[in-house]
Amino acid sequence: MGSAWRRAKLALGFNMCVYVPATAEEEDSAERLSDAALLSPAMPMTPTPSSGGLRLSKSASRSSKKTCAICLTSMKRGHGQAIFTAECSHSFHFHCITSNVKHGSQICPVCRAKWKEIPFEGPNLDPPPRRARINPVDWHQNNDLMTIIRRLPPPRLDSNRNIMALHQASEPGVFNDDESLDHQPVPAERNSSNGNAAENNPVRTVEIKTYPEVSAAPRSKSYDNFTVLVHLKAAVANTGQNIQRNMSNSPLNSHNPRAPVDLVTVLDISGSMAGTKLALLKRAMGFVIQNLGSSDRLSVIAFSSTARRLFPLRRMTDAGRQQALQAVNSLVANGGTNIAEGLRKGAKVMEDRKERNPVSSIILLSDGQDTYTVNGSSGNQPQPNYQLLLPLSMHGSQNTGFQIPVHSFGFGTDHDASSMHTISEISGGTFSFIETESVIQDAFAQCIGGLLSVVVQELQVGVECVDPSLRLGSLKAGSYPSHVMGDARTGSIDVGDLYADEERDFLVSVKVPAELSGAKTSLIKVRCVYKDPLTKEMATLESEEVRIERPETAGQEVVSIEVDRQRNRLQAAEAMVQARAAAEQGDLAGAVSILESCRKALSDTVSAKSHDRLCVALDAELKEMQERMASRHVYEASGRAYILSGLSSHSWQRATARGDSTDGSSLVQAYQTPSMAEMLTRSQATLLGSPSAQRLIRPVWSCTSQPKPR
Repeated sequence: MGSAWRRAKLALGFNMCVYVPATAEEEDSAERLSDAALLSPAMPMTPTPSSGGLRLSKSASRSSKKTCAICLTSMKRGHGQAIFTAECSHSFHFHCITSNVKHGSQICPVCRAKWKEIPFEGPNLDPPPRRARINPVDWHQNNDLMTIIRRLPPPRLDSNRNIMALHQASEPGVFNDDESLDHQPVPAERNSSNGNAAENNPVRTVEIKTYPEVSAAPRSKSYDNFTVLVHLKAAVANTGQNIQRNMSNSPLNSHNPRAPVDLVTVLDISGSMAGTKLALLKRAMGFVIQNLGSSDRLSVIAFSSTARRLFPLRRMTDAGRQQALQAVNSLVANGGTNIAEGLRKGAKVMEDRKERNPVSSIILLSDGQDTYTVNGSSGNQPQPNYQLLLPLSMHGSQNTGFQIPVHSFGFGTDHDASSMHTISEISGGTFSFIETESVIQDAFAQCIGGLLSVVVQELQVGVECVDPSLRLGSLKAGSYPSHVMGDARTGSIDVGDLYADEERDFLVSVKVPAELSGAKTSLIKVRCVYKDPLTKEMATLESEEVRIERPETAGQEVVSIEVDRQRNRLQAAEAMVQARAAAEQGDLAGAVSILESCRKALSDTVSAKSHDRLCVALDAELKEMQERMASRHVYEASGRAYILSGLSSHSWQRATARGDSTDGSSLVQAYQTPSMAEMLTRSQATLLGSPSAQRLIRPVWSCTSQPKPR
């Protein structure tokens, strides 16, 4: 009886997490539960204790006969709505159930019964463009529908009536069927001809600060490795408005506009995703869909043994969201894991599109290992070539001008962390480790919180020596491409996009000779060139010259805590690389020893003694990695993924999910921006089903409303 109540509860869309000790019968039936409700917000219910879990109120039971289990809106016969009743006696809106059929589902979303007869519809069937609400009611379907019931197999094409089986609709050879953008003229209010963005723009988009390792050095002393910290910070975002779910058709029509996004999600629906994993994935995708604006476009690729595009790049208007939710809800887990094919189609969507939003990104999620391209191609190869998983067009080193970052998410303890990290590293994205299945929505929320707040693009940092006697030594920029010119006088770092409030720190090594006469030495100056994603205009910003005093007598050298802090970060990241290499060779004791040595070295630094927060977080992170190397089993299950996610975060200086790092109590939040934190808060409120969640997700139609202070 308990399993029946569970099915009814899910069909009614109760978005609540309740732990009930499961019986063997319930565990078996859990695999067949509908996931439709996980894409929908909470509905009122009256829980009462019982041995089977939650008992529904009588009013809720009666309402199930009048509610479509897919979109959770009312069904009223004779009110302009087409209703389909299946052979198992469950009823749905005709448009909703044909969407399921279109995307390959031939089983009842409520009871999971295999249907012998399925509905079909004409190829041109779109819901009327009306405003979607949290609990939409009385949403009238187009009544010019033709319902034809055909027996399986096989589906046939009736040329006279132009009726086709939608679930077997073939994909086009070229994915140039993306929905058109709403273009609005951009007022040219900026003129970057004089080379100083701060003077041309009332709000400075990028801030530059520089810190020499010491402010004064004796004239007689020379340095082979004098360090200067270059600190960049993007403009502050109005997070309360920037990540609102509904924006006007043009992002420039709002009070505080943001750059719209083209997002492709590549989702693993192999057999190992069946059950809870797929249900949680659908809920997470529902959150993403609900929080994209009407100028953002989304396309979903689902892959198992093969890959298919559920729908082309489509604007997330009210109708677009409704169709996207239905498509995601129709997913069924089965087959193998062909990551390469999923990425190939995801890249093709981006390559073939007719129009492009300013920001583009791909999200990849998988819980397993590729069984086709890497592990299935050559068993004699000692080290898998994970680069084969990524299309050549997406390799950053190809210089094709096509650079779309892939933010990869390893789901659970069985995924191939090495392959997912390689994919993200090559493409310029981040790798996140979702250790606990229930935090998948939070991980997605943190990621899109950043993607929906891009304020700087194509950022390039140039460094130039000022004094003729100086030479550059090195540029420590993590995973960002950097190079020093042959004369060692200039260097550059390709940074790319910056999210609102995001910071970047680079250490510049300079060879400083002894000063014979002057009281000061001019070291370097920094120049930033970047593009505004909204106006598409280039801007230039230059820093002041970095100088140090050169007294005759040596005084006490006070090391800059800012420089020391970043040295510690780079030292910790290097220790992670070395520890991982040792662990992969089977030397777990050596790996733990490397991390322990780094912890001791960090404890003696200036920033550690001043209880710097980043230094405290680094020590906690290194300690956690030591614990995840306690045994080979622990390392294989979570240690490798945790370290690789940490390396990804530090090398790109961007927040990733790893373990419990999205938890508010975690110290590993050095790169989380306010926009990410705001979206994460929204996700957690939604999961808790609190009243504040309804306020967060509800569309904000007023462009003049002010956000609440954090």
